[in-house]
Amino acid sequence: MEGIAILVGIGILLLASAVKVLNEYERGVIFRLGRLIGAKGPGIILLIPVVDRMRRISLRTIVSDVPPQDVITKDNVSVKVNAVLNFRVMDPNRAVVEVENYLYATGQLAQTTLRSILGQVELDDLLSEREKINRKLQEILDAHTDPWGIKVSLVEIKHVDLPPDMQRAMARQAEAERERRAKVIHAEGEYQAANRLADAAKIIEDHPMALQLRYLQTLSEVASENNSTTIFPLPIDLLSVFMKKAKE
Repeated sequence: MEGIAILVGIGILLLASAVKVLNEYERGVIFRLGRLIGAKGPGIILLIPVVDRMRRISLRTIVSDVPPQDVITKDNVSVKVNAVLNFRVMDPNRAVVEVENYLYATGQLAQTTLRSILGQVELDDLLSEREKINRKLQEILDAHTDPWGIKVSLVEIKHVDLPPDMQRAMARQAEAERERRAKVIHAEGEYQAANRLADAAKIIEDHPMALQLRYLQTLSEVASENNSTTIFPLPIDLLSVFMKKAKE
């Protein structure tokens, strides 16, 4: 009886090892006596005990952080840069056969590529053209991981850590740029105002009565204030109009 119980137990263990259930997002890469059979799944997979060996591979997108890397830019500025990497397995067979550990290999490749590419750009480009650099990183990583059956879909630079002296220099540069813009705007306003005054002077030169009307308008504005006494000069040109009427 004990021998039968042992045989039944062994049979149950063999059956459990022979039946595998894979989720919708999983594939099982099967090796039979060391030789690649192929990827199967999802659902129930039947294996030959002892003979077959299966490795589970997830087809979902993997989001991996690239640790901060010390980078010296093209203009010799030392910065720390980290990034995020999105990739997924497109060919489970190649992901198992072509590389020992595709997760580790992809992460190491991302670190070296990040240092290499950012070392070829200047700091201003690193800060202002991230989208272009991200696209270049994604293309290079995707080309290198394609033989492994890996698709790199996104690379994003997350943070650029500048040294303190560089931060102060950039703050001074930004302040100087704001002052320059303020002066340019002020000068542009003075230029436009001067043009308007020149146009007004030309109109008054062509129409002398316009000056008199402006004078009367100014008097009206002064009279509207709460002043007990208002003294103003009376231009001779204004009297000349009344004298001409009197002569007529």
